[in-house]
Amino acid sequence: MTALKLKIQITCGAEIAMGPGKADLLDAIAQEGSISGAGRLLGMSYRRAWQLVDVMNRCWNEPLVVTSPGSAHGGGARVTPFGTEVLAHYRALQARVDAGARGPDFTALSAALRSEPKATQKD
Repeated sequence: MTALKLKIQITCGAEIAMGPGKADLLDAIAQEGSISGAGRLLGMSYRRAWQLVDVMNRCWNEPLVVTSPGSAHGGGARVTPFGTEVLAHYRALQARVDAGARGPDFTALSAALRSEPKATQKD
């Protein structure tokens, strides 16, 4: 089966400000209430999750995630209202791309794509 998959990446300079993985991370932070919990949920280290949050927060006009330091009551993280808005716009844009990507160009590329790569270029 041939799989043609389209994904949206929004760049900020050399960084990816938003993409499918960062969107999933924001959803996980909203669900778990922490960066470490979100990382566990997605199978990534706390360090990697924190790095992705840092990039997002540096790329947008306002932070997408805010953190509170740990204490006896525990710390945590939450997606800001602005982050929720950015995420909603990203998900809506992705849905529009997915819905509109079934035209003749999609069909032509799907037909031309191998289901698996050749073992070598000479095959």
